[in-house]
Amino acid sequence: MSLKELRIGTRASQLALWQANWVKSELEKRYPGIVVTLTKIKTIGDKILDVPLAQVGGKGLFVKEIEEAMLRGEIDIAVHSMKDVPTEFPEGLGLHCITKREDPRDALISNGVKFADLPQGARIGTSALRRQAQLLKVRPDLEMVIIRGNVETRMNKLETEGLDGVILAAAGLNRLGFADRITEYLDTNLSLPAIGQGALGIECNLADEKVKEAIAFFNHADTAHAVRAERALLWRCEGGCQVPIAAFGEVTGDQLKLTGFIASVDGKVSVKGTVTGPADTCEKLGVSLAEKLLSEGGHAILAEVYQREVSREKEIPV
Repeated sequence: MSLKELRIGTRASQLALWQANWVKSELEKRYPGIVVTLTKIKTIGDKILDVPLAQVGGKGLFVKEIEEAMLRGEIDIAVHSMKDVPTEFPEGLGLHCITKREDPRDALISNGVKFADLPQGARIGTSALRRQAQLLKVRPDLEMVIIRGNVETRMNKLETEGLDGVILAAAGLNRLGFADRITEYLDTNLSLPAIGQGALGIECNLADEKVKEAIAFFNHADTAHAVRAERALLWRCEGGCQVPIAAFGEVTGDQLKLTGFIASVDGKVSVKGTVTGPADTCEKLGVSLAEKLLSEGGHAILAEVYQREVSREKEIPV
């Protein structure tokens, strides 16, 4: 490997820095003597903290400024949480690696009370319409409170906002050492994960062969197949990161099982389905499941969600 230096672009949140530093450490272990540096970049999603993400517009909120730095030649790679990555990239850039997945499930943090035992009308904090829709489908009595901020800030809102529970991605909690705060890991049958949840994506200039060669070892084939299937479903649904669409791929041997879900924001109307097929046809499986869900009611659900999104975006100064 002839590369002597590698510059990583990352958001400056605690979790993003953990992820970027993990990539840095793995590179330094594999290539003794390489100089790896981090460049912290503030994104639109980091700047607007008092508005639910769905009202700002879900596409590219946490990656746009990082990609612009890459196009200017200021960084070589970007480390993203896969669930933040849009399905389309600026010309010349793209995902080269998807890392082995951490625990993909959602997790409940409460004062020791499991989800099924939460009291009537319990107030639950979440940052995602996807979680809100799925949990309201099962427990329409819950009051869902949209919360923003980094992982620790959202955990603390259990006390500061008098919530009965908060829902966060288990992967982030585990990576930051907060696993002991988890009351319950939510089964994927209750809360299907966000597209790509638990995996990291490494983006680069696709024409830079030296960089691509250097980072290729990060790619985990089973995770990549699962996540690419999930992202193909999202792409076909024309969904952003903050619409009530969920998908979860599981690879066993050479087979991929993909489950997808589309819902109204209140969870009252939804459609769910599953397909199974060869893992190496992951993107075709994602598109075919999307087509099935859309034809079974997903089109109408998303049309209403997007209309709501557009009308709200007009009210939000960015």
